[in-house]
Amino acid sequence: MIVVGAGTAGCMAAKVLASRGFDVCLIDRKDRRSIGDKVCGDAVGRHHFDNLGLPYPSGEEKEGDIVGVKIYSPDRATVFRISGYGLTGFMINRHLFGQRLLKYAVDAGAILKDNVHVSAPIIEDEHVKGVEATDLKTGKKLKMLSTLTIDASGASAILRRKLPPEIGIESEVSWEDKVTCYREIRQLSREIDEPEFCKIYLDLTAAPGGYCWIFPKNNRRVNVGLGVISTPNHPNPKSQLYTHVLSKPLFNSSSILHGGGGIVPTRRPLDSLVGKGIVVAGDAGCQVNPIHGGGIGPSMMGGMISGEVISDALESGDLSLEALWPVNVRFMKNYGKKQAGLDVFRIFLQGITNEDLNYGMRYQLITEDDLLKASLGEDISLNISETTRRVFTGLGRLSLLRALYRMARTLREVRRLYDEYPTSPNEFPKWKMKIERIFSEVKAFFWNR
Repeated sequence: MIVVGAGTAGCMAAKVLASRGFDVCLIDRKDRRSIGDKVCGDAVGRHHFDNLGLPYPSGEEKEGDIVGVKIYSPDRATVFRISGYGLTGFMINRHLFGQRLLKYAVDAGAILKDNVHVSAPIIEDEHVKGVEATDLKTGKKLKMLSTLTIDASGASAILRRKLPPEIGIESEVSWEDKVTCYREIRQLSREIDEPEFCKIYLDLTAAPGGYCWIFPKNNRRVNVGLGVISTPNHPNPKSQLYTHVLSKPLFNSSSILHGGGGIVPTRRPLDSLVGKGIVVAGDAGCQVNPIHGGGIGPSMMGGMISGEVISDALESGDLSLEALWPVNVRFMKNYGKKQAGLDVFRIFLQGITNEDLNYGMRYQLITEDDLLKASLGEDISLNISETTRRVFTGLGRLSLLRALYRMARTLREVRRLYDEYPTSPNEFPKWKMKIERIFSEVKAFFWNR
């Protein structure tokens, strides 16, 4: 086995495969000591550790506890506080956490090839047979062959983007389904209010198609950042962060400890994560939360599922598409269904205005319970009274009511389709046509209102 990328998905997949007795080569372009050191929101839900059977972060790896999220309207007049099991978690030291996952994989028997840059898949007879790479220390070109390959190379998706159509995995993710982010770790001069809450600011002027965030850490430090939709001519997220967020009194006399940016996929998972000779996991497979791009938990889940299904296939001696298909079924009917619902909610939010958000939150058209359900990927039931309809008609906001109803109806329809995700690749083309039609229509409706 070759696993490209020693991130959260790659390390979990490598750990599972190696612990089942298979030869695993885990490749990363970073040197071993730098693996895990990356720009990240640094937040991860407690439930992911419970689901995966992993110990909670502790010691220097844990940099704070989270009990919920506060969401601010654009005018800051309304604040929603949402909490619950699905929203409790930890702020982590991303580097130390990444090193812990790497140790799991190596201790299980995976062989790490660090400082190696993978450039392309090797394709023979319409199957992925390995990777082309370069040893960054020596400059030597490498041809590495494998029984099966996992692309866990992150948002760059080194292998996925170079796959021909006959492999069976979509190679490109559209720009409107990505967010360009910039974030800093800052040392504050004073304590932040309610450090156990992550704070999210909805403001389409400051963060078009995205949002701003302030995630508290221990010792008066915060992870503060901003993301914008990656359409052509999008504003610079660093400039937007400095103009709209770091100019606030909270950051007076603060100092920067670390800064950086990157591109994050913010959509439902790839419709299929498996192809001929290859499985895609983590950000490369868009296994993220479409609302905020958080991917630590779902990527670990994707890596574990991939490792377990591939191990079963290897033990049976059957590496056909049918044998790998349970990767799709297990992920899609669980977290994938949640992601797809959140993707509908994301598209809705990107299609309304700051005024819509202010009105919707102020008059409880969108409630804390709705946001909690949306964050968990559950159905949203809008109970809007006739009085509310008359008020919003008088305010000229009837189109917002219609958009809310359309969003809630589409969310239910999408979740139903994911419950019916095909159990074999033979049924997949028909399902894919249905889901693509729904998302094409919902984007056209919300983004062209």
